[in-house]
Amino acid sequence: MGGSRLSWLRDDAKLDRVRALMAERALDALVVRAPDNVLYLTNFWGMKGYDACVFPRDGESVLFCLEASEEDAGRMAWTSDVRLFKGYDELDPRPPTARVLALAREAASEYGTVGLELSLGTQSTDRMVGEPTTFTHDWFTAFGDVQDATPLLAEARAIKTAQEIERMRLANDIAAAAMEHCKLIIEPGMSEAQIAAEWEGFAHGEGTGWEGRVDLALGFSLVWSGPGIKTFTATTSRPVVEGEPTLFEIWVCADGYWCDHTKNLVVGELTTAYRGLERGLMAVYEDAIDFARPGASLAEVDRRIRAGIEAMGFPGQPSHPICHGVGARAHEPPYAHQAGGGEIQTGMVLAIEPGCYIKGGGGLRVEDNFLITSGGAEKLSPFPDGVVSV
Repeated sequence: MGGSRLSWLRDDAKLDRVRALMAERALDALVVRAPDNVLYLTNFWGMKGYDACVFPRDGESVLFCLEASEEDAGRMAWTSDVRLFKGYDELDPRPPTARVLALAREAASEYGTVGLELSLGTQSTDRMVGEPTTFTHDWFTAFGDVQDATPLLAEARAIKTAQEIERMRLANDIAAAAMEHCKLIIEPGMSEAQIAAEWEGFAHGEGTGWEGRVDLALGFSLVWSGPGIKTFTATTSRPVVEGEPTLFEIWVCADGYWCDHTKNLVVGELTTAYRGLERGLMAVYEDAIDFARPGASLAEVDRRIRAGIEAMGFPGQPSHPICHGVGARAHEPPYAHQAGGGEIQTGMVLAIEPGCYIKGGGGLRVEDNFLITSGGAEKLSPFPDGVVSV
């Protein structure tokens, strides 16, 4: 694998932060298999999710990589210790997940205290996307007496390095450019699915190779128009409605780093009722952005936004989270939740997303990603908030 150009130079600031947290917890090594954690520690984003990493507190990490991905690992991985395994091995016909577990267990056996992803709630998928490879029982029982490394990884990942921010800006720019594309072609009568496909096609087709810096960009969307705007529902064949918002709930993943936005277009003049809803929601949104400074309470962000939405006449809304971290997943800690704690810190990237929804259909949500600096929250997307007229 020698001689391949690394897509990103090793981010020592990130890896040193992880190792410092390991030292605090007296962990000798981490064993990770979630694709976003493998990416975070090695820069390798696998095709099928079979891959794993043993990351020691001292010394070189080990990446266990599917043989078919050898060339990708040579271009991406920050470790020189890449150990390949076959998708099918005629000498050992067990599934690849069983064989990579055996390899990881052997590599981890030289370390005393090992951390595993025991309380993993969600994970990003591999590059094949449609069929995520998940953990089996054996992954949680094969390493003896272990500690849960999930809180450590969540704490490390909450603060972004300069390289991570640079990578997330690429994802933000691709998402914004795809919205600019949709501005040019959206028209009444198009279906939600048709305009969603235009957005996703641009994100993938133009984002892959973006500025000569992105190997693979994937776009994900939920698009609803007018009375179709609801939460936790799928894009349908409903038509784009003139005079009412068409809402784009959108993610871009650029080589494993994500953005998470909600943007809105309207064909023609926005109705008076929706213009009033936009003014009220933007006031709540802008107040939350101004509040999102180092030292601010994450629980208070949630209370503040929900109180503002209740004052608009939408008590108990929204049903979805209104502030969370973004990075190697579209949704990752920290979460602003009244039952939780924690403070906003410099270096976090937060999605802020208030929304209010009309009974029976319709409503509005706004969302962007914000880098927390010493001076406040810096918006990362160049695409405007609110409802953009076309």
